[in-house]
Amino acid sequence: MGFIKCPRCELNYIREEEQYCSVCKREMKGEAHDDPFELCSICNENPVMPGKDVCLLCYKEMNQQQGIRDDSVEDADTSDVSLDMEDVSEMEEIELEALPEDMPEEIGEQISLEEEKSKEAEADDEEEEET
Repeated sequence: MGFIKCPRCELNYIREEEQYCSVCKREMKGEAHDDPFELCSICNENPVMPGKDVCLLCYKEMNQQQGIRDDSVEDADTSDVSLDMEDVSEMEEIELEALPEDMPEEIGEQISLEEEKSKEAEADDEEEEET
């Protein structure tokens, strides 16, 4: 018992004793096909944006051709954009200079939030007393 490609769509594999795959059988019966997402009407490759009939890439391209900018597209995922930045391994290490002498000693120490709040409250009280 082996598998062969469906003779109708040539995409899905079926058992040798079957005539067509389940997808082709549904299409031939005229049953509705419920996709979880709809493909772009222009490129037919990427899923459409919510409320539109085109994908993000085609939508951006259409807007660039028309000279229109849409703020909602700028907020969308642009993970495929290259910034032409150096790879981390190619970057030079930045050498830190010595800390300035007027820097508070507390910077190197961990200060609790409560201590910081009490210092701010004392400073506010001193300012109020001066006025």
